[in-house]
Amino acid sequence: MTTMTDSIQDRVDASPFWYHRIELPDGITTPGWAPLDVDVYGLPEDLTGKRVLDVGAWDGFWTFEALKRGADFVMAIDNMSDPGDCIDQGVPHTWNNFDICAEALGYDESRFTRSTMDLYELRPWQHGTYDYVLFFGVLYHCRYPLKAIDTLVQMVEPGGTMLVESAILDDCSPWRGGVGNGYRGAQVVMEFYPTDELGGVSTNWWSPTLSCLGHMLKAAGLTEVTGRNLMDNPKELAACRGFAQGVRR
Repeated sequence: MTTMTDSIQDRVDASPFWYHRIELPDGITTPGWAPLDVDVYGLPEDLTGKRVLDVGAWDGFWTFEALKRGADFVMAIDNMSDPGDCIDQGVPHTWNNFDICAEALGYDESRFTRSTMDLYELRPWQHGTYDYVLFFGVLYHCRYPLKAIDTLVQMVEPGGTMLVESAILDDCSPWRGGVGNGYRGAQVVMEFYPTDELGGVSTNWWSPTLSCLGHMLKAAGLTEVTGRNLMDNPKELAACRGFAQGVRR
């Protein structure tokens, strides 16, 4: 007899690539590797009644995490432009993984929506404003990073918070020799990658230092800006990440 658990597990197993590691009911966990440390992202434990915008939702980890923490509504967007490892399987990036998880978790669709769109298309008068804007793992894929931040700041409700996670240069510069060779301290630097210099991925265009990332948020009008590294002295590229956040007044 085939059970619902068997069906979900079969669908998880059939997907060629998972980016997010998402815990589903009945002991099922998707086989992704991200996020490395949920706590360092800075998402509040209690999001009761809050509206959240999840930019670059991919498999949906942060959409479902926000809902689990009580968010009233989450808008998830992704332009499906980053193939990730899907390209090795000849399979395009789609909402398939997101939909598997949404069904398994049983969230009421009145509490979330998902849309294939470019973040530059977001308009507050059309898509509303949000108490929290999550911009995780996307900035370095943007051809126009400061425009991306400017656009998203307009989507933050006054008094709301924008949270950003990105590859950073502090401990890893491809132009300086890779992991262990970066720009330490408060250097305000951003590097451009015309091909696949960062991680061998052609859609990785930019990487800022943590200091640069913080100044970009300030330049876009955010206040109370803070930043932190994922870890000290990372030994692999995936761990060379930084976090910044700010409040819109």
